[in-house]
Amino acid sequence: MIVEAVNRAPQRWSGRDDGPGPEHLRWHHVVGAEGTADVAFLGFRSDEGVRRNKGRPGAADGPRAIREALASMALPAPVAAADAGDVEVADGALESGQERLGRAVTGLLDDGRFVVVFGGGHEIAYGSYLGIAESARVRSGAKLGVLNLDAHFDLRADETPSSGTPFRQMADRERQRGEGLHYAVLGISQPSNTKALFDTADELGVDYLLDDHCGPANLAAVDEFVDRFLAGCDVVYLTIDLDVLPAAVAPGVSAPAAYGVPLETIQHVCERVAASGKLALCDVAELNPGLDIDNRTARTAARLVHRIATTQRTHR
Repeated sequence: MIVEAVNRAPQRWSGRDDGPGPEHLRWHHVVGAEGTADVAFLGFRSDEGVRRNKGRPGAADGPRAIREALASMALPAPVAAADAGDVEVADGALESGQERLGRAVTGLLDDGRFVVVFGGGHEIAYGSYLGIAESARVRSGAKLGVLNLDAHFDLRADETPSSGTPFRQMADRERQRGEGLHYAVLGISQPSNTKALFDTADELGVDYLLDDHCGPANLAAVDEFVDRFLAGCDVVYLTIDLDVLPAAVAPGVSAPAAYGVPLETIQHVCERVAASGKLALCDVAELNPGLDIDNRTARTAARLVHRIATTQRTHR
């Protein structure tokens, strides 16, 4: 299932090497054979959804940049990791690419892996959702929760899927199954979302927290928001749109934030979710290396992945 879905084979990881032994471990030392892995990395090379949403293209190269930034990060303890390669969207075939991503994610989850997907535009979210929704655990009755760290709801009802529609697509699919989507968003920017989108969020029962209420002084409210979300589900899919962060921290995205949520808050939320024992799947979206400055966005994305993966491993 995984091999059929992935159309770019994984490349060998490399990076700084200070010597042998666990005291010198970095990510590139531990990415090996998929059969022995606790965590599996997968890329989604696509900016077709961003193009359709009239954003700035370039996110298709995001997976490469995140891998390069993550490779030399030092590990606090040994971890078994594997790179499953990339699902690449070519010739505008977004929908089939999302379906292939979903099949790859399902296969990795059902093999017992914690899965991290590197994007790609935020159209990655619908493919990731398809993967976890079809996983054995969710199909057996586990309640799925989707937590989005994002400046945008991405609930557009456009006929053509894009980076602005994935969570509306999820809600529609869940409705067809007779279910409601347990969806929460942290970091919503009021100026970046029309009243129609707020109305849609209310109609769908979406829980959200505005970026104005996510500063360091608001951590108690942030924790309450996250804990309320976690209490309503058994298994979590966490999706991070890097445009939730301030532009100074994440300049390399399609739509840099004028305000944004501080990195310390986003990292805190990621760690809290990873420590819950419910996190099964995470993806990172919207890194556009061609718009990045000094690899700031790539390094930030890699740090979040690093913190999530190392925390999740100790709470499985």
